[in-house]
Amino acid sequence: MQKYGLVGFPLGHSFSCGFFNEKFKAENIDAQYLNFEIPSIKEFKQVIKDNPELNGLNVTIPYKQQVIPFLDDLDEDARRIGAVNVIKFLTNPSGETKLIGYNSDVIGFTESIKPLLTPSHKKALILGTGGASKAVFYGLKSLGVEAKYVSRSPKEFCLTYETLTPKVMEEHTVIVNTTPLGMFPNVNNCPNIPYELLSPRHILYDLIYNPDETLFMAKGKAHGTVVKNGLEMLKLQAIAAWDIWQNITISKD
Repeated sequence: MQKYGLVGFPLGHSFSCGFFNEKFKAENIDAQYLNFEIPSIKEFKQVIKDNPELNGLNVTIPYKQQVIPFLDDLDEDARRIGAVNVIKFLTNPSGETKLIGYNSDVIGFTESIKPLLTPSHKKALILGTGGASKAVFYGLKSLGVEAKYVSRSPKEFCLTYETLTPKVMEEHTVIVNTTPLGMFPNVNNCPNIPYELLSPRHILYDLIYNPDETLFMAKGKAHGTVVKNGLEMLKLQAIAAWDIWQNITISKD
């Protein structure tokens, strides 16, 4: 039996376990998908040691960047993004297993936001600076959209919520929430942007998928804004992860 899993903390909100186990059952694949909830990335090595039959892993909050030092190599996209959400276990002819990091978040995000974009959507704000935000930045760039990060505290190359002036909001008509604000069970939370400056020209995209409509999205809809949650992105990145696990060739190094 093949074994796959998800590494992160916490994992109570996880979609992947149910998605993959249902996929395995529906397609008669002899495989199992497990959650590996670890409170520290230092426990990652123990997960690998205790599960020698692993074929691949997904990585979620907060370890998409922290996991990189534990890997043997990175796919070029993952290297440029600086974050990993898929790990492929490659075994060479001598029997040595190497862990290679990939990023399927960028595939899921790009394909799911692309239908919403028009020529007027030239600039974006990315709320948050974690691992998922890096994939969003990379994906927007590939679509020809210039993006800026927004952080709670001053950081190099970042705006803060206090600097989101009417001019900034008018110019940046795509706003992507990559923070956990508003995720179940904390559904009454949302990023502190000036929602009164939104218009039907704006897109609010929330990577959160539970609840279906976050407070961030609801406040946008009140101003006629186009909104979308992260469920389609999640499904698309999961399918891309499966393709990576199954179709990447065996290393000969």
